[in-house]
Amino acid sequence: MQMNLPSDVNYIIERLQRNGHEAYAVGGCVRDCILGKEPHDWDITTSADPDTVKSLFEKTFDTGIEHGTVTVLLNNVGYEVTTYRIDGIYEDGRHPKQVTFTRDLHEDLQRRDFTINAMAYNNSEGLVDIFGGLDDLNQGVIKAVGNPVDRFSEDALRMLRAMRFAAQLGFEIESITRGAIVELAPSLSKVSAERIQVELVKLVCSDHPQMIRDVYNTGLTKVFFPEWDVMMETAQNSKHHIYSVGEHTIVAMESIKPDRVLRLAMMLHDVGKPATISVDEKGNNHFYGHMELGAKMAKDILRRLKFDNETTDAVCRLIRYHDDRPEVSERNVRRLMSRIGSEYFLDLLAVKRADVMGQSDYKKEAKLGFLDEMERYYYKILSEEQCVKLKDLLIDGNELISLGAAQGKEIGIILKTLLEEVLDDPERNNREYLLERAKTLINS
Repeated sequence: MQMNLPSDVNYIIERLQRNGHEAYAVGGCVRDCILGKEPHDWDITTSADPDTVKSLFEKTFDTGIEHGTVTVLLNNVGYEVTTYRIDGIYEDGRHPKQVTFTRDLHEDLQRRDFTINAMAYNNSEGLVDIFGGLDDLNQGVIKAVGNPVDRFSEDALRMLRAMRFAAQLGFEIESITRGAIVELAPSLSKVSAERIQVELVKLVCSDHPQMIRDVYNTGLTKVFFPEWDVMMETAQNSKHHIYSVGEHTIVAMESIKPDRVLRLAMMLHDVGKPATISVDEKGNNHFYGHMELGAKMAKDILRRLKFDNETTDAVCRLIRYHDDRPEVSERNVRRLMSRIGSEYFLDLLAVKRADVMGQSDYKKEAKLGFLDEMERYYYKILSEEQCVKLKDLLIDGNELISLGAAQGKEIGIILKTLLEEVLDDPERNNREYLLERAKTLINS
């Protein structure tokens, strides 16, 4: 098998070889090349020790020297070059206590997580595939290298990584590997929230977000996202629904583009439903207030998983308004744009559409038509540059002060009052009206 290595990668490998050392591209970059994908980065493994690597290249950085990794800088791009190593005991289920350098490629490859990530390549020797990674790629299988219990005991995050790779590649998890995940799922509690977050986002934003069902079925969500388990186990007895809360959520996630904020919003949009469930006299379920509670729960969950404030705010904002269904009119669309923020409005419509796609066929076309009409009003409001937020008012706080308004809360109250009137009638956003109305409010 022949691969087209980037010239800089090939240069690093050949320079190491010319100086008497083995060197290969290794891991995910090899896997992606075989799959016909463009690797995000290139990792190189070598028999040379770190000091030797540093001596052979002009610009290097000690990015992980304790684990044998040196970054070689060529043409302003960094390439990680790591010495063959044997990992010591993983006392914390995350990191080896120590590593030992080796000159045996086999020993280096056998410490890696999955067979599809344990292949190496250089132009002189071709593909080195000791553990059957190529066959597993061709068969669409995620399989641990060696004993999966050992691999997952070394680093518990590998269990979630297996799910993530399956979601990204559309693969199945091999049965023995899956069984080890079920057995060792509780040990995921040893892994930091930051590392879990990275894998979860990659899974949720993949082409197969429904893989989160397997994360639940293997017991992993119970460790870091127990709210999901409750969603999966909460029925929705309603003419509007045919799925449990969790299964509805999965279909909704599949129905929206793989944007980080949008997929997370869909994953959490109904997280408040289990806690707000009620049953009417006909046996139908209702979930009054689930949007408000869901936004609060989502904030707690995202903080627990160490998401940044910007992502958390955007996701929670979309959840808070995802089931807001005013009668469709230009005025009501203006007001909804004002409440959520006009910059979030198209995302909100995308969330609403995905929500509908996860429901029953009852009035589905009418619901989607309702959203299309909202979108038409949205573009009309934009094209006419109608005022939907305070900064669009043709009057500001300084002018209110010049008219005699007291500095402080009074200014904010007056501006909000004027905005409310302009949201009802955009024609009122003219200076003459606003100045006269402000005088009246100041003197009242």
